[in-house]
Amino acid sequence: MAKIEEKIESLVKEKIEKLGYELYDVLYLKEGANKILRIVIDQEKGISLDDCEKVNNAIKDLIDEADYIEEQYYLEISSPGIERILRKDWQLKKFIGEEVEIKLFKKDDKGNKSYIGTLLTVTDENLEIDLGEKIKIARKNIAQVKTVYRD
Repeated sequence: MAKIEEKIESLVKEKIEKLGYELYDVLYLKEGANKILRIVIDQEKGISLDDCEKVNNAIKDLIDEADYIEEQYYLEISSPGIERILRKDWQLKKFIGEEVEIKLFKKDDKGNKSYIGTLLTVTDENLEIDLGEKIKIARKNIAQVKTVYRD
């Protein structure tokens, strides 16, 4: 599925940026019996329903004409939300100094399956976070990283 996501990202990125938005992510998922192509957009002032509709109208024909996806799917345009999933290096680096939650595939040698701390460094091999003490977590063990919102 990653190849479809990369192809779609290349296809729509410029069009979305010309509209004044950032292409935050592209996800091709199976949810229940449905296939979902989720295009996640962002901008500094946030994303409204009108923004999602504007982007949808601008890219839906482009995606249909490219015909990268053979099966039936639903196109969804959304915002990254307050607690953002960080899947790509540029997203992780953008949130250095911010509080993140790191979920692991399985419990580590300390018996933890997740950590919440300040993201300090991002390398190809590890993420370093500050929990009061600095720890490095191997990226191969990480299932998900997301920002933490505190009111």
